[in-house]
Amino acid sequence: MKPINEQHIAEPGLVVLDITGGDDDTVRAVMAALEERWATSGVGPGRRDPGEPGVRARVYADVLRPGREAP
Repeated sequence: MKPINEQHIAEPGLVVLDITGGDDDTVRAVMAALEERWATSGVGPGRRDPGEPGVRARVYADVLRPGREAP
């Protein structure tokens, strides 16, 4: 994963989540669940690193703003 720039997440409520799962479906399900709860960067493609198990993805979220399922 690329390094996280502190200035990029300097505002309260902004987070960067690195997700690792056993397969693409699991990683996508986690990203979709986060998107329902908070405003996120959306469901993106997972990636596999050579020699490393699993699938990885990064999601940016604003935990102060509701996601798409909020009232």
